[in-house]
Amino acid sequence: MYNLLSPSSPWRAKAIGRLAYGCFYTTPSTPNHLLTFTPTRFFSHLLHRRRRTVSLLRPTTLSSCPSFLTGNSHFCGMAVIILHYLLVVLWLLSGRGIRDSKAMVEGLQSYGVISSEKVAEVMGTIDRALFVPDGTPAYDDSPMSIGYNATISAPHMHAMCLQLLEKNLQPDMHALDVGSGTGYLTACFALMVGPKGRAVGVEHIPELVSSSIENIQKSAVAPLLKEGSLSVHVGDGRLGWPEFAPYDAIHVGAAAPEIPQPLIDQLKPGGRMVIPVGNIYQDLKVVDKNMDGSVSIRTETAVRYVPLTNRDAQLRGY
Repeated sequence: MYNLLSPSSPWRAKAIGRLAYGCFYTTPSTPNHLLTFTPTRFFSHLLHRRRRTVSLLRPTTLSSCPSFLTGNSHFCGMAVIILHYLLVVLWLLSGRGIRDSKAMVEGLQSYGVISSEKVAEVMGTIDRALFVPDGTPAYDDSPMSIGYNATISAPHMHAMCLQLLEKNLQPDMHALDVGSGTGYLTACFALMVGPKGRAVGVEHIPELVSSSIENIQKSAVAPLLKEGSLSVHVGDGRLGWPEFAPYDAIHVGAAAPEIPQPLIDQLKPGGRMVIPVGNIYQDLKVVDKNMDGSVSIRTETAVRYVPLTNRDAQLRGY
């Protein structure tokens, strides 16, 4: 039997590629009491029964394995041994022990999650530790609660969205981040579009908007906030932010039952939107507006995000 993580294994690249770009994303989930999947509990017997295999891959204790495969648990009848290996790979990707953004990015690059040099540069420059709650493992490849029944996505999910939008995040372009949360991805957008572009975050929790502005003020893009090319606003993200439309890039950080028409309307011809769509079962959709105004939509992968809803429903726990 091949060790899937061995550099000499012909299955390593395929296994990592499936993990990074298939249906096993560590994406934002509903709060822990809802739809949260905890693999360390589900597979605890596997870790004990296959201790020799696990010890070769270094996670030697159950407590060292994170609980972060949240919600997105479509295993499609895969064999138990494959599930076990996926759990181990997820552990290795989790970033335990990583202490800065550069090391986090290098880890994601080494596993093929980040292929863009520009995205690597941006994620290495915007320190994720400034955008997660104090005392949390900032560089773990895991979504984290940020309060108000909201989450910040796992780093690999941010990397994926940045890569999908990279051609629409060039200098001087306009970008909209719906459900901007703590402001991390909005800050990444600002760095990519630069001082002559426009990066806009929209978040309907005022407390999160206030804290995101404080976070950004400590980050590498603080001058852009001061100069006005980066801004974060309180509002219903389903309505977009018409003031600075049309947008070359739109990212939506919560799952809509269907794609909101105002966001399509605010997308520039030639622009692209990345948005999770669905309820229990969700897909990350890539929406391209053609130059003639027509829209093309494709599915990138299965995901699990918090719902795109109104403020009161979110605070009630949906």
